[in-house]
Parts: sequence; C-alpha cells; structure tokens
Amino acid sequence: MKRIVITGVSRGLGRAMADGFRDAGHVVIGCSRSKSAINRLRDEFGEPHRFDTVDVADHANVEAWAESVVASHGPPDILINNAALINETTELWNVPVDEFSELFAVNVNGTFYTIRNFVPAMIENGSGVIVNFSSGWGRSTSPEVAPYCATKWAIEGLTSALAQELPRGFVAVALNPGVINTDMLQTAWGSSADGYQDPEAWATKAVPLILSLGPKDSGQQLSVP
Repeated sequence: MKRIVITGVSRGLGRAMADGFRDAGHVVIGCSRSKSAINRLRDEFGEPHRFDTVDVADHANVEAWAESVVASHGPPDILINNAALINETTELWNVPVDEFSELFAVNVNGTFYTIRNFVPAMIENGSGVIVNFSSGWGRSTSPEVAPYCATKWAIEGLTSALAQELPRGFVAVALNPGVINTDMLQTAWGSSADGYQDPEAWATKAVPLILSLGPKDSGQQLSVP
C-alpha cells in the first residue's frame, strides 16, 4: 500500500486518479483550493485518506500542509503535481498581466513548493517517485495558449534537472497526460473537446502507469498511452 499525494485533486484528472488509486488499495492524500469539493471528498473517501484545502501558489500554505501530512501519514511514496490552470485563449500580447502571473504561480511555483516541502522527507525515508504533470504543450506549441505552453516547458526543464539531483533510486518524471475532455480542455477548445476520452477512462491507463514507475524511468519524458 502506497501513500500518494495529489495536488488539484477535486476534479478532472486529479479526481479520476484519486478514485483509481483508492480502488487499487492505496492511501490518497490530496489538496484543492475548493473547500466544498474537499469536504465532499472527505465524506466519500473517509480515513485513512486525507484531503485538505490548500492553495499551492501560497508557499506558507503548502509548507504547513506538508508538515501536517508527514506528521500524520509519513512521507509520500508518490508525489503527483497535477494542479494547473490554463489561460483564456488569446494572443500573448492580449493576456492580462494578472492572469499570466497566476498561471506561473500555480503551474510552476506550486510544483516547486510541493517538491521543496515534501521531497526532503521522502529522501530521509530513502525512496520516492515525483510525477510532474506536463502537457503536449510542454513539448510543442500552439497559438493563443502561449502562457500555458511556457509553464509546461518550464515543468519539463525543472523535472529533468530534478532527476539529476535526486539520490540514486529515486524517480522524477514529466508526464504528458494526453488529450482528455476536462474543464481545462473545454476552456482551450470549447465543444471540440467533447470528442475526447473522459478522465475516468484515462485514469484506467494512467494509474497503472504511475504505479509502475521505477528508477529506469527517472528523467524521461513520458506520456500516458
């Protein structure tokens, strides 16, 4: 049984993974900014699973959460940085400054904050897997999503360097989930997103893949089939 921390757990891919890992017999520890969604997860999952209202863009918030989780459950075996935002589609020069900054605060800073506050305990424990969610737009680009592309290209570089820094036997991968019909895809593509698989179907492939990751995968650019 593994302890699995997932950010952005309240909907979309995060929620689908939470269901999948629970059904596979693992302990899910997740966070979201939505208090109402977190309360629903607590009611549905019960103990020993744990869900908290956390803003990953707030370092102090993440630091306090990580300390509490490690104290109550121990270091995670798998840390999944899933929380992310996408910009409203428009040309880069039309993107509001606050929106651009928020994407980096959540997508990049939030990933750094969880790594900074969970990974030391994982290293002390002697093992761990870090999965940073990337995107096809972290390895290619499209018009009108330049801010999102920039954050995911940053995740690719961050993860590659992290893999070189971790002790032998640890795993850090950038994972492209593929194209899934989530709220985020609806924002980018509108009704064109309807033709793609839903998060629940996606999770039947993603959950076993993540559970199978080992040292040979560290530093690789992986994709969910």
